[in-house]
This record gives sequence, structure tokens and C-alpha cells, in this order.
Amino acid sequence: MMKRILAVLATVLPLTAAVHLPPASAATPPGAAAPRCAAPPLRAPAGTRVESVTAESVAAGDVVVPPIPPQDGYTVPGVPARCEVTVTLTHPGADDHARIQVWLPASGWNGRLQTVGGSAYAAGDYGGQLAAAVQGGYAAATTDAGVSTYTDVSWALTAEGAINRPLLENFASRSEHETAVLAKQVVSGAYGRPAAHAYFNGCSTGGRQGYMEAQRHPDDYDGIAAHAPAISWDAFEVATLWPQVAMAQSHTYPTKCEFDAFTAAAVTACDLTDGAKDGVIGDPAACDYDPRRLIGTRIDCDGVPTTITAADAAVVREIWDGPRSGRGTKLWYGTPVGADLSALAGVEDGIAQPFPVPAAWVTTFVRKHPAEDATKLSYAEYEKAFRQSRAEFGGVIGTDDPDLSGFRRSGGKLLSWQGLADQYIPAAGTAAYRDRVEDRMGGAGRVDDFYRLFLAPGTDHCAGPGNTGAAPTDPLGALVDWVEHGKAPDTLPAAVTRADGRTVTRDLCRYPRVSRYTGRGDVDEASSFRCVLRRR
Repeated sequence: MMKRILAVLATVLPLTAAVHLPPASAATPPGAAAPRCAAPPLRAPAGTRVESVTAESVAAGDVVVPPIPPQDGYTVPGVPARCEVTVTLTHPGADDHARIQVWLPASGWNGRLQTVGGSAYAAGDYGGQLAAAVQGGYAAATTDAGVSTYTDVSWALTAEGAINRPLLENFASRSEHETAVLAKQVVSGAYGRPAAHAYFNGCSTGGRQGYMEAQRHPDDYDGIAAHAPAISWDAFEVATLWPQVAMAQSHTYPTKCEFDAFTAAAVTACDLTDGAKDGVIGDPAACDYDPRRLIGTRIDCDGVPTTITAADAAVVREIWDGPRSGRGTKLWYGTPVGADLSALAGVEDGIAQPFPVPAAWVTTFVRKHPAEDATKLSYAEYEKAFRQSRAEFGGVIGTDDPDLSGFRRSGGKLLSWQGLADQYIPAAGTAAYRDRVEDRMGGAGRVDDFYRLFLAPGTDHCAGPGNTGAAPTDPLGALVDWVEHGKAPDTLPAAVTRADGRTVTRDLCRYPRVSRYTGRGDVDEASSFRCVLRRR
């Protein structure tokens, strides 16, 4: 069980420096001064008290990121000398202690602040993304929000079994805003001048944090890079438990090998939705593959002959379709066709292994029984949990308010990308949010002025380990060029190196456009494709 959890969580935990390479536009301004490495005087944000401030000079060298279960530790080599400032905040009466870290390059500061987000139930970074940002010349910041690590939600309930509202508010939105306020003060005090521009950068939980900043604190950042965002948290977290409920209620538990056979068959059937035979479903929404076509097919699973059954196909149909109410109403989006089905429908030795993040949300936050087995919910109990989650937590952590007028007025820019084969957060939910913003704010043209979304065919969650779809090579650089030079990205350059050594390039299309093969040229080359408007 633990091996599987380690494997699946690896794709949602913070990625190393490769994800946060410094953009080409991040040139160091002439005469950038070294920071004054001392605990600066700070003005506490409203409703908070600063408990402590420390500053430490750290020599250039490796940054060792400690093992934080379930992630192994790792090392980021060649990190420049820096001043590390740590601020601890509390909200009087809440008995919380949120830690904010700000890393200040000792030389070569590019004049910018980059705040980095978290993953799963961790609100911030443990050193890897901070180190990568400093390598790019940024002053870097993050917060732990006073909560815990990736899968530890022991903070969620009080001793009486009620939701710990102050800590949930910290995790949902409050601490991220306070980090922006204080990090700017730290940077200004250390360098003697404010950051010329402030950016937020995150994926998954980090993506959700970025959207929340745009929605509730539109003046905090000039640019927000928020990818595979965990928005509509109150809905999708329950929705991503659906595969386990569907398997349990049908008493059918396909193996990963069997799930992979369905995915491979769907990819083969729908490969040409973008006009190119390239092993990728270019437009999953246009794929109408029926899993029942695989019934009776014999496959080899590690040397064991296996026959696909009607029950297997029925479960896959339910997972792709997504959760429905007892009356057949669609509650949320299902796992995208082409994504790894076993990520959420995990089974080991015939025993269900739910993904820890939605399982903890349902058992601890919604039902308030942490020891409960999330896979044992009936359809009726599941629907009740879904509706309860939306009613109780939508206003706290839903992060799907379509009114971004404050962010537009502030002059901010929001750039997002997400894989269409995201196995944890259906990209359809992100696209639906963008549609709602358009409906609220005057249509695609007006929204494109400050918010652009790019969808990546065949790419999984945050382009994690083993990803085979082309992912953006420098989304933060594209955001910087948009904010500072007015170069709004129409496409995002993307690439992936496949297992056979082939490098595939694509230009990701600005939503709602999709990529189509021109009919000539190498299907591995971006130049062989163009973006066309897909009818919704």
C-alpha cells in the first residue's frame, strides 16, 4: 500500500528546479544590491501578531530538502548564497502559528519576488522550489499556513471533533495573502527598495492558491502562474473518490493492467481527433469510445492471461462519466479519457487503495470520522457527502468565484495550463470555470486581456514523473513577458522527451482553441500543427 501511495503522490508533490527554470526575460538589473541580512521591523497584517522574525546568512551550495512523508528527500545543487528570513505569525485567539520563509539572493537579485505554492494538504514548499527561484534570481517566499504536510490532516478537527476553522481558513486563503504582505516588506527592508514586480507560482494546491489570490486579494501580485488548479475544491475532492465508490458498489476491482488496456484502446480509437496519429488524444471531449467494445478481449497481465468482462467495462464507464446523483444528475466531471485510471481507482492485491487526498477530505473534513473507510460509502452516502461538502465548504475553499473584476482593475495577469490527461483534477472543471468567468465578465476577448488558459493534450497532473505529453517549457517566463512587456501569449511552447529518446514539441493553444494537424510535416514537430477554434 505505501509503495503505491508514494508512487502516485510523486506526481502532485513539488517538482524540482526543472519546473522553475529562470525565464529568459529575468535579467538582473544593473547595480542590484546585496540584501541587509537582519530581522526587519514588520507591520503585522490586520488581525495578526508577529511572534518572531529571524534572519540567517547561508553560503552558496546544495539545498537538502528533507524527507517529508510520503516524499523522499532530495538535493538541489548549486544554490546561490542568500539570506533566509523566517517570520512566525499568529491570529490572536486562534492558537495558530503560521511560518513564512523569504529567501533573498545575496547577489544577482533580478528585482522580482516569486511566492511558491503548496501541494495536497501542504500549504507551501520545503526548500526545493525556493531554491529554484533563487537560482533564477528571484527573492522567494512560501508559507506553511500553520498546518502540516502533504497527507497529514491531523490539524483538521478540534479535540471536540469540530472543524478547526482558523487553520482551515489559513490553508484556504488567509495565510497566502499574509505571505504576500509580509514578503514584500521583507524584500523592501532588505534591499532598500521594493520588488519591481511580484509573482505567484504554483501547481495543484499551489494553482488553487493562485486563483484564490486573484479572486480575494487582487492587488497582491502582478502576475499569477497557477497550473492544474485545485479549484472547486469542495466539489472535485469528493468527485475524485467516485472511482472507489463505483468499484465498491459493483464489487468489481480491475487491476492496473486491465485499466491500462481500456486507456490504450481509447487512445487508439481517438488518436485522430487532432488529425495526427501520435499516440495522444488531442481532444478528449471529442472521444466517444465505448469501453464495452473491449468486453471479451484477452490481454496479458504480467504473464497471466486475463479476459475483460462486462463488469470491468461498466466500472470504466462510470469512472469516465463521473459521479451522478441517485436521479442521474451529473455532480462533477469524471477521470478524462486517456488519463491513468489507476491513480484514483487504485487496487492492490484485490484491496481498494483510495488516493489519500480525497479520502481524507471526505472522512475527516466532511464526515468528521478520520478512521472511517472511505471506500465503503454507499451511493446514497456518497451523494450526501458531496452535497454536504459543497454546502459547508464552498464559501471557504471552493475557490471558484468567477468575478475577477478586482484582479482586472489591478492590472494583474493570470496564466494557467493543465494537462488534458490530468489523472487527479479533471481539466474540464478548469475549463468550465474559465467559461463562467467569460459569462460574468463580458466574453472571451475581454477575459483574454488578463486571464489565459492553455490545455496540454496527453499531459498528466503537473507534468509529473512518467508524463508522456508535451508540457510548457517556461510558463513563468511567458507570464513575466506578459506582465512586463505586454506580450500576451497566444500559444505556450511545450515539449516532452519520450522513453524512446524522441523529443516531441507542441505549441499549446489558448483556450478554447485546440490543436489540429495541418496534414503534412513531422507529427513530432509543433510546426506541423495549428490552433483552431473548437465549437463548444
